[in-house]
Amino acid sequence: MTSIPSADFSTLPLTPATLANLTALGYTAMTPIQAASLPAALLGKDIIAQAKTGSGKTAAFALTLLANLNPRRFAVQTLVLCPTRELADQVTTEIRRLARSEDNIKVVTLCGGVPLRGQTASLEHGAHIVVGTPGRVMDHLERGSLDLEALNTLVLDEADRMLDMGFFDDIVKVARQCPKTRQTLLFSATYPEGIAKLANQFMRDPVTVKVEAQHTGNQIEQRWYEVKDSQRLHTVGQLLAHFRPASTLAFCNTKAQCRDLVDVLRAEGHSALALFGELEQRERDQVLVRFANKSCSVLVATDVAARGLDIASLACVINVDVTPDSEVHIHRIGRTGRAGETGLALNLASLNEMGNVGKIEVLQKKETVWSPLSELTPTGKGPLIPPMVTLHIQGGRKEKIRPGDVLGALTADLGYTREQVGKINVNEWSTYVAVDRDIAQQAANRLNAGRIKGKSVKVRVLED
Repeated sequence: MTSIPSADFSTLPLTPATLANLTALGYTAMTPIQAASLPAALLGKDIIAQAKTGSGKTAAFALTLLANLNPRRFAVQTLVLCPTRELADQVTTEIRRLARSEDNIKVVTLCGGVPLRGQTASLEHGAHIVVGTPGRVMDHLERGSLDLEALNTLVLDEADRMLDMGFFDDIVKVARQCPKTRQTLLFSATYPEGIAKLANQFMRDPVTVKVEAQHTGNQIEQRWYEVKDSQRLHTVGQLLAHFRPASTLAFCNTKAQCRDLVDVLRAEGHSALALFGELEQRERDQVLVRFANKSCSVLVATDVAARGLDIASLACVINVDVTPDSEVHIHRIGRTGRAGETGLALNLASLNEMGNVGKIEVLQKKETVWSPLSELTPTGKGPLIPPMVTLHIQGGRKEKIRPGDVLGALTADLGYTREQVGKINVNEWSTYVAVDRDIAQQAANRLNAGRIKGKSVKVRVLED
Protein backbone atom coordinates (compact mmCIF):
# COMPACT_ATOMS: atom_id res chain seq x y z
CA MET A 1 0.00 0.00 0.00
CA THR A 2 1.26 3.51 -0.74
CA SER A 3 0.94 6.59 1.42
CA ILE A 4 -0.68 9.66 -0.13
CA PRO A 5 1.83 12.41 -0.97
CA SER A 6 1.28 16.14 -1.69
CA ALA A 7 -1.95 16.94 -3.54
CA ASP A 8 -0.57 19.74 -5.74
CA PHE A 9 -0.30 18.92 -9.48
CA SER A 10 2.80 21.15 -9.72
CA THR A 11 4.76 18.53 -7.71
CA LEU A 12 4.41 16.11 -10.64
CA PRO A 13 6.78 15.93 -13.63
CA LEU A 14 4.21 17.45 -16.04
CA THR A 15 4.88 20.01 -18.77
CA PRO A 16 4.05 23.68 -18.11
CA ALA A 17 1.42 23.48 -20.89
CA THR A 18 -0.28 20.50 -19.18
CA LEU A 19 -0.24 22.26 -15.80
CA ALA A 20 -1.71 25.42 -17.36
CA ASN A 21 -4.45 23.32 -19.02
CA LEU A 22 -5.26 21.59 -15.70
CA THR A 23 -5.67 24.99 -14.06
CA ALA A 24 -7.90 26.19 -16.93
CA LEU A 25 -10.07 23.06 -16.56
CA GLY A 26 -10.52 23.74 -12.84
CA TYR A 27 -8.25 20.96 -11.53
CA THR A 28 -7.00 22.74 -8.41
CA ALA A 29 -5.66 19.81 -6.38
CA MET A 30 -5.29 16.07 -6.88
CA THR A 31 -8.01 13.76 -5.58
CA PRO A 32 -6.75 11.02 -3.21
CA ILE A 33 -6.54 8.40 -6.01
CA GLN A 34 -4.62 10.82 -8.27
CA ALA A 35 -2.17 11.73 -5.49
CA ALA A 36 -1.65 8.06 -4.64
CA SER A 37 -1.19 6.73 -8.19
CA LEU A 38 0.26 9.49 -10.40
CA PRO A 39 3.81 9.76 -8.93
CA ALA A 40 4.46 6.02 -9.49
CA ALA A 41 2.55 5.90 -12.80
CA LEU A 42 4.55 8.84 -14.23
CA LEU A 43 7.73 6.90 -13.37
CA GLY A 44 6.47 4.18 -15.73
CA LYS A 45 5.43 1.65 -13.11
CA ASP A 46 2.48 -0.72 -13.56
CA ILE A 47 -0.38 0.25 -11.24
CA ILE A 48 -3.31 -1.60 -9.66
CA ALA A 49 -5.59 1.11 -8.25
CA GLN A 50 -8.78 0.52 -6.32
CA ALA A 51 -11.03 3.50 -7.03
CA LYS A 52 -14.68 4.05 -7.74
CA THR A 53 -16.47 6.09 -10.42
CA GLY A 54 -16.33 9.80 -9.54
CA SER A 55 -12.97 9.55 -7.70
CA GLY A 56 -10.93 11.24 -10.45
CA LYS A 57 -9.43 7.99 -11.75
CA THR A 58 -9.85 8.96 -15.43
CA ALA A 59 -7.52 11.93 -15.04
CA ALA A 60 -5.05 9.70 -13.16
CA PHE A 61 -4.59 7.37 -16.11
CA ALA A 62 -5.16 10.05 -18.80
CA LEU A 63 -2.28 12.23 -17.53
CA THR A 64 -0.04 9.15 -17.49
CA LEU A 65 -0.86 8.00 -21.03
CA LEU A 66 -0.48 11.58 -22.35
CA ALA A 67 2.96 11.82 -20.73
CA ASN A 68 3.94 8.61 -22.58
CA LEU A 69 2.64 9.86 -25.93
CA ASN A 70 4.61 11.10 -28.93
CA PRO A 71 2.10 13.29 -30.88
CA ARG A 72 4.34 13.26 -34.00
CA ARG A 73 4.09 9.47 -34.28
CA PHE A 74 0.81 8.55 -36.00
CA ALA A 75 0.31 5.10 -34.50
CA VAL A 76 -1.82 3.70 -31.67
CA GLN A 77 0.27 4.27 -28.54
CA THR A 78 -2.47 3.81 -25.91
CA LEU A 79 -5.40 1.42 -25.56
CA VAL A 80 -8.04 1.99 -22.86
CA LEU A 81 -10.49 -0.90 -22.32
CA CYS A 82 -13.86 -0.03 -20.71
CA PRO A 83 -16.86 -2.23 -19.86
CA THR A 84 -19.56 -0.15 -21.58
CA ARG A 85 -20.04 2.28 -24.43
CA GLU A 86 -21.18 5.12 -22.17
CA LEU A 87 -18.08 4.80 -20.00
CA ALA A 88 -15.88 4.70 -23.15
CA ASP A 89 -17.57 7.91 -24.37
CA GLN A 90 -17.00 9.61 -20.98
CA VAL A 91 -13.33 8.54 -20.97
CA THR A 92 -12.82 9.76 -24.56
CA THR A 93 -14.30 13.17 -23.69
CA GLU A 94 -12.08 13.51 -20.61
CA ILE A 95 -8.89 12.49 -22.47
CA ARG A 96 -9.66 15.07 -25.19
CA ARG A 97 -10.09 17.80 -22.56
CA LEU A 98 -6.82 16.89 -20.84
CA ALA A 99 -5.01 16.68 -24.21
CA ARG A 100 -6.02 20.20 -25.30
CA SER A 101 -2.53 21.58 -24.63
CA GLU A 102 -0.96 19.03 -27.03
CA ASP A 103 -0.88 19.28 -30.82
CA ASN A 104 -3.66 17.46 -32.63
CA ILE A 105 -3.92 14.25 -30.58
CA LYS A 106 -6.40 11.89 -32.19
CA VAL A 107 -8.63 9.71 -29.98
CA VAL A 108 -10.84 7.02 -31.58
CA THR A 109 -13.66 5.18 -29.75
CA LEU A 110 -14.32 1.54 -30.69
CA CYS A 111 -17.59 0.19 -29.26
CA GLY A 112 -20.40 -2.09 -30.35
CA GLY A 113 -23.76 -0.78 -31.52
CA VAL A 114 -22.00 1.27 -34.22
CA PRO A 115 -21.03 -0.04 -37.71
CA LEU A 116 -17.43 -1.27 -38.04
CA ARG A 117 -16.97 0.56 -41.35
CA GLY A 118 -16.73 4.08 -39.92
CA GLN A 119 -14.43 2.93 -37.11
CA THR A 120 -12.10 1.21 -39.59
CA ALA A 121 -11.90 4.43 -41.64
CA SER A 122 -11.05 6.44 -38.50
CA LEU A 123 -8.23 4.00 -37.67
CA GLU A 124 -6.89 4.19 -41.24
CA HIS A 125 -6.56 7.98 -40.88
CA GLY A 126 -4.24 7.44 -37.91
CA ALA A 127 -5.02 7.42 -34.18
CA HIS A 128 -2.83 8.00 -31.13
CA ILE A 129 -5.28 6.70 -28.52
CA VAL A 130 -8.00 4.04 -28.79
CA VAL A 131 -10.75 3.78 -26.16
CA GLY A 132 -13.07 0.81 -26.54
CA THR A 133 -14.99 -2.17 -25.21
CA PRO A 134 -13.20 -5.57 -25.25
CA GLY A 135 -15.53 -7.25 -27.77
CA ARG A 136 -15.26 -4.52 -30.40
CA VAL A 137 -11.48 -4.10 -29.90
CA MET A 138 -11.14 -7.88 -30.45
CA ASP A 139 -13.18 -7.55 -33.69
CA HIS A 140 -10.76 -4.93 -35.03
CA LEU A 141 -7.68 -6.93 -33.98
CA GLU A 142 -9.03 -10.04 -35.73
CA ARG A 143 -9.78 -8.06 -38.91
CA GLY A 144 -6.33 -6.46 -38.87
CA SER A 145 -7.74 -2.91 -38.74
CA LEU A 146 -6.14 -2.24 -35.32
CA ASP A 147 -2.35 -2.49 -34.95
CA LEU A 148 -0.89 -2.40 -31.42
CA GLU A 149 2.83 -2.65 -32.32
CA ALA A 150 3.56 0.92 -31.20
CA LEU A 151 1.56 0.62 -27.96
CA ASN A 152 3.26 1.84 -24.78
CA THR A 153 0.29 2.10 -22.37
CA LEU A 154 -2.58 -0.33 -21.71
CA VAL A 155 -5.37 0.83 -19.36
CA LEU A 156 -8.06 -1.45 -17.92
CA ASP A 157 -10.82 0.80 -16.57
CA GLU A 158 -13.41 -0.70 -14.21
CA ALA A 159 -11.69 -4.06 -14.57
CA ASP A 160 -13.99 -5.73 -12.01
CA ARG A 161 -17.04 -4.82 -14.06
CA MET A 162 -15.41 -6.16 -17.25
CA LEU A 163 -14.88 -9.45 -15.38
CA ASP A 164 -18.53 -9.42 -14.19
CA MET A 165 -19.55 -9.11 -17.85
CA GLY A 166 -17.47 -12.14 -18.89
CA PHE A 167 -14.61 -10.34 -20.66
CA PHE A 168 -11.71 -12.12 -18.90
CA ASP A 169 -10.60 -14.12 -21.97
CA ASP A 170 -10.96 -11.13 -24.32
CA ILE A 171 -8.84 -8.94 -22.02
CA VAL A 172 -6.11 -11.62 -21.88
CA LYS A 173 -6.15 -11.99 -25.69
CA VAL A 174 -5.87 -8.22 -26.18
CA ALA A 175 -3.04 -7.94 -23.63
CA ARG A 176 -1.11 -10.69 -25.42
CA GLN A 177 -1.18 -8.64 -28.64
CA CYS A 178 0.41 -5.63 -26.87
CA PRO A 179 4.22 -5.22 -26.65
CA LYS A 180 5.63 -6.84 -23.49
CA THR A 181 7.50 -3.66 -22.52
CA ARG A 182 4.34 -1.53 -22.23
CA GLN A 183 3.03 0.06 -19.02
CA THR A 184 -0.26 -1.39 -17.67
CA LEU A 185 -2.66 0.60 -15.47
CA LEU A 186 -5.56 -1.33 -13.91
CA PHE A 187 -8.41 0.50 -12.15
CA SER A 188 -11.13 -1.33 -10.25
CA ALA A 189 -13.74 -0.32 -7.64
CA THR A 190 -13.57 -3.71 -5.90
CA TYR A 191 -10.88 -6.41 -5.81
CA PRO A 192 -12.37 -9.82 -6.73
CA GLU A 193 -10.13 -12.86 -7.29
CA GLY A 194 -10.16 -12.35 -11.05
CA ILE A 195 -8.22 -9.08 -10.70
CA ALA A 196 -5.26 -10.83 -9.05
CA LYS A 197 -5.45 -13.49 -11.78
CA LEU A 198 -5.35 -10.80 -14.50
CA ALA A 199 -2.47 -8.98 -12.78
CA ASN A 200 -0.43 -12.18 -12.43
CA GLN A 201 -0.87 -12.95 -16.13
CA PHE A 202 0.46 -9.74 -17.63
CA MET A 203 1.52 -7.03 -15.17
CA ARG A 204 5.13 -6.38 -14.18
CA ASP A 205 5.76 -5.81 -10.49
CA PRO A 206 2.66 -3.61 -10.08
CA VAL A 207 2.36 -0.94 -7.38
CA THR A 208 -0.96 -1.40 -5.53
CA VAL A 209 -2.84 1.75 -4.56
CA LYS A 210 -6.04 1.76 -2.54
CA VAL A 211 -7.96 4.79 -1.37
CA GLU A 212 -10.52 3.81 1.25
CA ALA A 213 -14.14 4.28 0.21
CA GLN A 214 -15.14 7.52 1.89
CA HIS A 215 -18.73 8.60 1.56
CA THR A 216 -19.90 8.66 5.12
CA GLY A 217 -19.57 12.40 5.64
CA ASN A 218 -22.17 14.83 6.86
CA GLN A 219 -23.29 15.69 3.32
CA ILE A 220 -25.22 12.39 3.13
CA GLU A 221 -28.13 11.77 5.50
CA GLN A 222 -28.63 8.02 5.98
CA ARG A 223 -31.89 6.54 7.26
CA TRP A 224 -32.57 2.87 7.95
CA TYR A 225 -35.95 1.12 8.05
CA GLU A 226 -36.62 -2.46 9.13
CA VAL A 227 -39.07 -4.21 6.79
CA LYS A 228 -40.51 -7.66 6.19
CA ASP A 229 -39.60 -9.04 2.76
CA SER A 230 -43.28 -8.99 1.79
CA GLN A 231 -43.56 -5.21 2.36
CA ARG A 232 -40.21 -4.15 0.87
CA LEU A 233 -41.36 -3.01 -2.59
CA HIS A 234 -44.44 -1.21 -1.27
CA THR A 235 -42.19 0.60 1.25
CA VAL A 236 -40.13 2.07 -1.62
CA GLY A 237 -43.31 3.77 -2.83
CA GLN A 238 -43.91 5.10 0.70
CA LEU A 239 -40.36 6.52 0.82
CA LEU A 240 -40.90 8.32 -2.49
CA ALA A 241 -44.30 9.69 -1.40
CA HIS A 242 -42.81 10.95 1.89
CA PHE A 243 -39.44 12.40 0.82
CA ARG A 244 -40.44 13.27 -2.79
CA PRO A 245 -36.83 13.38 -4.15
CA ALA A 246 -36.33 15.02 -7.56
CA SER A 247 -34.22 12.06 -8.75
CA THR A 248 -33.72 8.63 -7.17
CA LEU A 249 -31.40 5.72 -7.95
CA ALA A 250 -32.84 2.55 -6.33
CA PHE A 251 -30.49 -0.45 -5.99
CA CYS A 252 -31.70 -4.07 -6.01
CA ASN A 253 -29.50 -7.15 -5.67
CA THR A 254 -31.19 -9.02 -8.57
CA LYS A 255 -32.64 -8.30 -12.02
CA ALA A 256 -35.93 -9.93 -11.00
CA GLN A 257 -36.24 -7.55 -8.06
CA CYS A 258 -35.55 -4.61 -10.41
CA ARG A 259 -38.37 -5.66 -12.74
CA ASP A 260 -40.81 -6.27 -9.87
CA LEU A 261 -40.07 -2.90 -8.26
CA VAL A 262 -40.55 -0.99 -11.53
CA ASP A 263 -43.92 -2.75 -12.00
CA VAL A 264 -45.00 -1.79 -8.45
CA LEU A 265 -43.86 1.85 -8.80
CA ARG A 266 -45.54 2.28 -12.20
CA ALA A 267 -48.76 0.79 -10.83
CA GLU A 268 -48.62 3.49 -8.14
CA GLY A 269 -48.23 6.12 -10.88
CA HIS A 270 -44.52 6.93 -10.39
CA SER A 271 -42.22 7.44 -13.39
CA ALA A 272 -39.70 4.58 -13.11
CA LEU A 273 -37.28 2.78 -15.46
CA ALA A 274 -35.13 -0.34 -14.96
CA LEU A 275 -31.44 -0.73 -15.83
CA PHE A 276 -29.95 -4.21 -15.88
CA GLY A 277 -27.31 -6.12 -17.81
CA GLU A 278 -29.45 -7.70 -20.54
CA LEU A 279 -30.70 -4.45 -22.07
CA GLU A 280 -29.66 -3.78 -25.67
CA GLN A 281 -27.30 -0.82 -26.06
CA ARG A 282 -30.00 1.35 -27.68
CA GLU A 283 -32.45 0.67 -24.80
CA ARG A 284 -29.72 1.31 -22.24
CA ASP A 285 -28.81 4.62 -23.91
CA GLN A 286 -32.45 5.72 -23.82
CA VAL A 287 -32.91 4.77 -20.15
CA LEU A 288 -29.76 6.66 -19.12
CA VAL A 289 -30.59 9.73 -21.20
CA ARG A 290 -34.13 9.91 -19.81
CA PHE A 291 -32.93 9.67 -16.21
CA ALA A 292 -30.10 12.18 -16.67
CA ASN A 293 -32.30 14.77 -18.42
CA LYS A 294 -35.09 14.73 -15.78
CA SER A 295 -37.59 12.74 -17.88
CA CYS A 296 -37.71 9.88 -15.36
CA SER A 297 -38.00 10.19 -11.56
CA VAL A 298 -36.69 6.78 -10.43
CA LEU A 299 -33.99 4.58 -11.98
CA VAL A 300 -33.99 1.02 -10.58
CA ALA A 301 -30.69 -0.80 -11.15
CA THR A 302 -28.43 -3.65 -10.16
CA ASP A 303 -24.86 -2.84 -9.08
CA VAL A 304 -23.37 -4.31 -12.26
CA ALA A 305 -25.68 -2.28 -14.53
CA ALA A 306 -25.10 0.98 -12.63
CA ARG A 307 -21.31 0.85 -12.72
CA GLY A 308 -19.81 3.60 -14.86
CA LEU A 309 -23.02 5.59 -14.47
CA ASP A 310 -22.25 9.14 -13.36
CA ILE A 311 -25.35 11.27 -12.75
CA ALA A 312 -24.80 14.83 -11.57
CA SER A 313 -27.02 16.13 -8.75
CA LEU A 314 -28.63 12.86 -7.69
CA ALA A 315 -31.04 13.68 -4.85
CA CYS A 316 -31.52 10.24 -3.33
CA VAL A 317 -30.23 6.65 -3.27
CA ILE A 318 -32.52 3.88 -2.01
CA ASN A 319 -31.00 0.53 -1.06
CA VAL A 320 -33.98 -1.74 -1.65
CA ASP A 321 -31.84 -4.74 -0.62
CA VAL A 322 -28.77 -4.63 1.62
CA THR A 323 -25.67 -5.60 -0.34
CA PRO A 324 -23.51 -8.38 1.17
CA ASP A 325 -20.40 -6.30 0.28
CA SER A 326 -20.08 -3.35 2.67
CA GLU A 327 -17.75 -1.46 0.30
CA VAL A 328 -20.39 -1.68 -2.42
CA HIS A 329 -22.83 -0.04 0.04
CA ILE A 330 -20.40 2.90 0.40
CA HIS A 331 -20.12 3.17 -3.41
CA ARG A 332 -23.90 3.08 -3.78
CA ILE A 333 -24.65 5.88 -1.33
CA GLY A 334 -21.65 7.88 -2.58
CA ARG A 335 -23.54 8.64 -5.78
CA THR A 336 -25.56 11.26 -3.92
CA GLY A 337 -24.24 14.24 -1.93
CA ARG A 338 -21.53 15.10 -4.47
CA ALA A 339 -19.86 18.41 -5.31
CA GLY A 340 -20.84 20.03 -2.00
CA GLU A 341 -24.54 19.13 -2.32
CA THR A 342 -26.48 17.28 0.36
CA GLY A 343 -27.79 13.80 -0.37
CA LEU A 344 -30.24 11.31 1.06
CA ALA A 345 -29.56 7.57 1.42
CA LEU A 346 -32.57 5.45 2.43
CA ASN A 347 -31.95 1.82 3.37
CA LEU A 348 -34.38 -1.08 3.80
CA ALA A 349 -33.31 -4.19 5.73
CA SER A 350 -35.10 -7.35 6.86
CA LEU A 351 -34.12 -9.47 9.86
CA ASN A 352 -32.14 -11.92 7.72
CA GLU A 353 -29.98 -9.03 6.39
CA MET A 354 -28.83 -7.78 9.81
CA GLY A 355 -25.46 -9.54 9.42
CA ASN A 356 -24.75 -7.43 6.32
CA VAL A 357 -25.92 -4.29 8.18
CA GLY A 358 -23.35 -5.15 10.87
CA LYS A 359 -20.55 -5.28 8.26
CA ILE A 360 -21.56 -1.80 7.04
CA GLU A 361 -21.48 -0.50 10.64
CA VAL A 362 -17.92 -1.82 11.04
CA LEU A 363 -16.76 -0.14 7.81
CA GLN A 364 -18.48 3.16 8.60
CA LYS A 365 -17.33 3.01 12.25
CA LYS A 366 -20.77 3.99 13.53
CA GLU A 367 -23.95 2.31 14.67
CA THR A 368 -27.04 2.26 12.50
CA VAL A 369 -29.87 4.54 13.59
CA TRP A 370 -33.29 3.05 12.78
CA SER A 371 -36.32 5.16 11.82
CA PRO A 372 -39.93 3.99 12.26
CA LEU A 373 -41.96 3.05 9.17
CA SER A 374 -44.85 4.99 10.73
CA GLU A 375 -43.07 8.29 9.87
CA LEU A 376 -43.58 7.61 6.15
CA THR A 377 -46.67 9.65 5.39
CA PRO A 378 -47.39 11.22 1.96
CA THR A 379 -46.22 14.85 1.86
CA GLY A 380 -47.37 15.93 -1.60
CA LYS A 381 -50.00 15.46 -4.22
CA GLY A 382 -49.93 12.18 -6.10
CA PRO A 383 -47.06 10.15 -7.56
CA LEU A 384 -43.68 11.45 -8.76
CA ILE A 385 -44.02 12.70 -12.34
CA PRO A 386 -40.87 14.25 -13.88
CA PRO A 387 -41.02 17.81 -15.28
CA MET A 388 -39.53 16.85 -18.67
CA VAL A 389 -40.28 14.36 -21.45
CA THR A 390 -37.68 13.09 -23.94
CA LEU A 391 -38.12 13.34 -27.71
CA HIS A 392 -36.18 10.82 -29.82
CA ILE A 393 -35.01 12.19 -33.18
CA GLN A 394 -33.80 9.68 -35.79
CA GLY A 395 -30.45 11.07 -36.89
CA GLY A 396 -27.31 12.10 -35.05
CA ARG A 397 -23.66 12.96 -35.63
CA LYS A 398 -23.60 10.92 -38.86
CA GLU A 399 -26.21 13.33 -40.25
CA LYS A 400 -24.10 16.25 -38.94
CA ILE A 401 -26.78 17.19 -36.38
CA ARG A 402 -25.46 19.31 -33.50
CA PRO A 403 -27.23 20.38 -30.26
CA GLY A 404 -27.49 23.94 -31.61
CA ASP A 405 -29.45 22.73 -34.65
CA VAL A 406 -32.08 21.07 -32.42
CA LEU A 407 -32.29 24.08 -30.10
CA GLY A 408 -32.67 26.38 -33.12
CA ALA A 409 -35.45 24.23 -34.62
CA LEU A 410 -37.40 24.32 -31.35
CA THR A 411 -36.85 28.00 -30.46
CA ALA A 412 -36.14 30.03 -33.61
CA ASP A 413 -38.31 27.93 -35.96
CA LEU A 414 -41.14 26.73 -33.70
CA GLY A 415 -41.17 29.57 -31.18
CA TYR A 416 -40.68 27.63 -27.93
CA THR A 417 -38.68 29.37 -25.18
CA ARG A 418 -35.17 28.32 -24.17
CA GLU A 419 -36.57 27.46 -20.72
CA GLN A 420 -38.93 24.87 -22.28
CA VAL A 421 -35.97 22.93 -23.72
CA GLY A 422 -33.70 20.82 -21.50
CA LYS A 423 -30.66 18.68 -22.11
CA ILE A 424 -29.80 17.71 -25.71
CA ASN A 425 -27.79 14.50 -26.35
CA VAL A 426 -26.49 13.80 -29.86
CA ASN A 427 -25.24 10.23 -30.42
CA GLU A 428 -23.89 8.64 -33.58
CA TRP A 429 -27.31 7.81 -35.05
CA SER A 430 -29.85 9.33 -32.64
CA THR A 431 -30.59 12.61 -30.90
CA TYR A 432 -32.49 13.01 -27.62
CA VAL A 433 -33.92 16.29 -26.39
CA ALA A 434 -35.78 16.94 -23.12
CA VAL A 435 -38.73 19.33 -23.35
CA ASP A 436 -41.37 20.51 -20.89
CA ARG A 437 -44.01 17.85 -20.30
CA ASP A 438 -46.77 20.30 -21.37
CA ILE A 439 -45.40 20.75 -24.89
CA ALA A 440 -43.92 17.28 -25.59
CA GLN A 441 -46.49 15.80 -27.99
CA GLN A 442 -47.10 19.11 -29.75
CA ALA A 443 -43.35 19.70 -30.20
CA ALA A 444 -42.89 16.17 -31.61
CA ASN A 445 -45.74 16.68 -34.09
CA ARG A 446 -44.39 20.06 -35.21
CA LEU A 447 -40.82 18.75 -35.59
CA ASN A 448 -42.16 15.83 -37.67
CA ALA A 449 -43.91 18.33 -39.92
CA GLY A 450 -40.89 20.66 -40.10
CA ARG A 451 -37.15 20.33 -40.64
CA ILE A 452 -33.84 20.20 -38.75
CA LYS A 453 -30.83 21.45 -40.67
CA GLY A 454 -32.96 21.58 -43.82
CA LYS A 455 -33.90 17.89 -43.60
CA SER A 456 -37.15 16.16 -42.66
CA VAL A 457 -36.78 14.09 -39.49
CA LYS A 458 -38.73 11.37 -37.66
CA VAL A 459 -39.48 12.28 -34.05
CA ARG A 460 -41.28 10.29 -31.35
CA VAL A 461 -42.06 10.84 -27.67
CA LEU A 462 -40.33 8.38 -25.31
CA GLU A 463 -42.85 7.44 -22.63
CA ASP A 464 -43.31 4.33 -20.49
